Amino acid sequence: MDNVITNETALAYLYDCDGTLADSMPIHIRAWVAELHAHHCPLTADEISSIITELAGMPSVRVIEEINQRYSLSLPASEVSEKKEQRFYDHFLHEVQAIAPVVAHLKKHAGTTPVAVISGGNRHVVEKTLEAIGVKHLFEVIICAEDVKYGKPAPEGFLLAAKKLGVSPKDCLVFEDAELGVQAAIAAGMRFVKV
Repeated sequence: MDNVITNETALAYLYDCDGTLADSMPIHIRAWVAELHAHHCPLTADEISSIITELAGMPSVRVIEEINQRYSLSLPASEVSEKKEQRFYDHFLHEVQAIAPVVAHLKKHAGTTPVAVISGGNRHVVEKTLEAIGVKHLFEVIICAEDVKYGKPAPEGFLLAAKKLGVSPKDCLVFEDAELGVQAAIAAGMRFVKV
């Protein structure tokens, strides 16, 4: 991963947050398990972990809607989503660590090359996560779930970031850990590095 990250160049670098810049996916999964079980979701912790991993990058409201559809449940999507994000923020955020090679790449290029974060997370949680790993101040643009109508795998977030940075999509390089994010980068006509 180090050689790919340091050798591939672009006119702008676009980073996912959770699982790419921040080693936060296992912590998010713990928050999901706790919140879904608090709402009497019948899925096991392993089943929840599996679906959250599969849907990584998707806005949390859409994750609940997908769980409801797949398992014939009727969990209140907005309520569960908000409470899960708050649970992560209140009880788990302090555990987040940086993913060193990706953060090193960011620090090498920030200030000389336009950089942005594109996340399916809620803004207050994404910004706090970026603060926790010491990189929020480096970003010119931060695109979160509230900024787009269609989250990953739709390309809307990546295209909006490129537009705000004033860079053509074909000149952007995306760093992503999740398959839905890779699909969004491809749909946006951008090159990508799978972290």
